[in-house]
Amino acid sequence: MQLRYAMTGLVVVLSLAGCQRTAYDYSSNASAGPAPLTAQPVPSVQGGQLPPPTGSSQFPAAPASTSPMPGAQPGAMAANALDITKESMVGSWRVNGSCDMFLTLTNLGSGSRGGTRGCVGELTAMGSWEVAGKQVLLKDRSGNQLGSVYKTADNRFEGQTSTGQSISLSR
Repeated sequence: MQLRYAMTGLVVVLSLAGCQRTAYDYSSNASAGPAPLTAQPVPSVQGGQLPPPTGSSQFPAAPASTSPMPGAQPGAMAANALDITKESMVGSWRVNGSCDMFLTLTNLGSGSRGGTRGCVGELTAMGSWEVAGKQVLLKDRSGNQLGSVYKTADNRFEGQTSTGQSISLSR
């Protein structure tokens, strides 16, 4: 039995003998640091006046009205739209066959959180959505409406953005 304790003690002593401290030794040459960088020459800066903006306003004129989607009237679309529920909208949707839209039930302002991936144009700013009657309103993070879609078939929605670009959602 004593041989067993002696062997265990010997193994512990040998294993501890191989250990060493790996922390930085602050006492060795503490004043030696990296060499300072040499300064780079900087070209001279020039100043002057900018020309005045052209035209009477620096912003373009706002559009007079939003035009409906070509070939379809929103009223006709709403009349033929199928009933929808908020719960049926939750999940991933393919937008115009080229990018993805994700809709959740997490509250964000007056609607629910949503977003897009890989989309271009107005839909890149989408941040929320809500169901209003037979339409789904797509909004930016500030609550401004970006567009709306109506249910035209199972897992299919059609509509347009506020600038008249057509939108189709499908699964």
